[in-house]
Amino acid sequence: MSAAAASLAATDKRGHAVLNVLTAWHLVLAPLLIGGALLTLSTLGSVDLIAAILTGVAILLGIASGGAAFFIARRNHLGRTLSLTVNYLLCLGSALALAHLLGVFMGLDDLADAMARGIPYLLLLLIVAGYFISTVEVRERPVPAARRALGRVFMVSGTIGFLLSAGALTALTSIPGKYAALGWLPFALTLVMFLAGGMLWRMSRRDCAQALGAKNIHSERLSGWLFLSPNLLGFILFFAGPLLFSLYVSFTNWDSFNQRDWVGLANYARVFNLSVSVLATPDQPLREVMDAGRYDELLRLNILGQGILIGAEDKRFWIALRNTLVFGLLAVPLSVLPALLLAALLNSQLPGMRFYRTLYFIPSVAAVVGVALIWQWMYNSQVGWINYFISRAISFLNAVLGSNIRDPQIRWLADSDYALLSVVIMSAWQWIGFNTVLFLAGLQTIPRELYEAATVDGANARQQFFNVTLPMLAPTTLYVLITTTIQALQVFDQVFIVSNGTGGPGTATLTMTLNLYQNGFQSFRQGYASALAWVLFIVIFVFTLVQFRRQRRASGAYDE
Repeated sequence: MSAAAASLAATDKRGHAVLNVLTAWHLVLAPLLIGGALLTLSTLGSVDLIAAILTGVAILLGIASGGAAFFIARRNHLGRTLSLTVNYLLCLGSALALAHLLGVFMGLDDLADAMARGIPYLLLLLIVAGYFISTVEVRERPVPAARRALGRVFMVSGTIGFLLSAGALTALTSIPGKYAALGWLPFALTLVMFLAGGMLWRMSRRDCAQALGAKNIHSERLSGWLFLSPNLLGFILFFAGPLLFSLYVSFTNWDSFNQRDWVGLANYARVFNLSVSVLATPDQPLREVMDAGRYDELLRLNILGQGILIGAEDKRFWIALRNTLVFGLLAVPLSVLPALLLAALLNSQLPGMRFYRTLYFIPSVAAVVGVALIWQWMYNSQVGWINYFISRAISFLNAVLGSNIRDPQIRWLADSDYALLSVVIMSAWQWIGFNTVLFLAGLQTIPRELYEAATVDGANARQQFFNVTLPMLAPTTLYVLITTTIQALQVFDQVFIVSNGTGGPGTATLTMTLNLYQNGFQSFRQGYASALAWVLFIVIFVFTLVQFRRQRRASGAYDE
């Protein structure tokens, strides 16, 4: 037998021996995961959503572990996939649980606060001195070994100095004490983490892959899922998970602190609960026609001489919904139509267009807080620039025309008639730049041949804009409309800053997201706030669906 054949046979034998160990590992792991999950669930006083989810995940991992043992024993490559998945998730979950138990995440937060003390070591010794001494060549000569060693000394000294000054070593030395204080749980998590990590590393080796008949396509698929896993797990943990949790909370009366009690659709019933009563006289009080302790007056109507009173259990929700819809109906056109015209202008080949593109985009990257504070000062009725220019313009017209126009001295943010309009103008000004860039990108993808053909057919500039530019910009326009509409319906930062978080004056700038924030984080009605969030989601979904349908019909009309 040749040496190559002997080596291959030895590798195959070693791979089968490792697979037998992995089969035994998964046979032991499966009942431990399933039994431990059920035992933990039975010891809980009441079933909680998070506990139920973790129990379900443990049971699924146990089932997958049993499947891995079965398929590995049959030398089926599916067993390798299941084994890698189970061990990867188990190792990662144990590491995260251990880090949480030992306070590593809080320690990282403290390290970030103390990092400023270690920056001189980090910059001067580790990066500047250490890196340049050990790597920079002089006159294209190789770096001498002595200088390379000296650079490493500087880098190590910088690292140690940074850790000492930032307090990281003190935190690390406290970990053994935490192990002793917390009992058996951190030791168990450490053992599981190392065992799962070792099995993961061993299953990923070439000999196990060969013993299970792995092909290149299997390796490529596993590598793809491995690189995708951080993003996928992040999506599940930080987006999909909280999203589903908020849906569950919306059916409870949770106040962020105490036990969550299931109340079903009570939160949604309160959101939409209205009462309509016929009035004997137009000014009949609310308390005479409905329960004043439950309903607030929302609207009075006069239909064919008959007074109608509409009361709402949550009046602020309907006011916030109205303000949000009005804000969207005003802000979206004011930030989309000017952006389209600006993009058409900036798409020309005139000198200085690059400067103006940058200039219009600056508000989009500016901090919302800074922008809102500047506009808040500009809106000041006494010293603001807007009222100043209005006063100067009126004075000029009165002097030239001999008129007697009165200076209105508009109280932009203090008058309920102008407060929401003020936020609309500020938001549209900030969003125009980003929408302009999107339209400009869409315009630059339109083939020039279409305009040349339209010119040959005798189309003027206006006809080219409406018959060539707009149809070709349809996908970009749809994207801009949807993103701007979602942004408008979720407006929060601007109204929170200009109204100091109250939605005032009165309820003039109260929006759905601000109302949600007030219920959830000021009144601590997390269950009701979650219901409001899902109502907002439905509103946004309906608007998005309508825009998609209109775009589809418009595309069909263009195709005809």
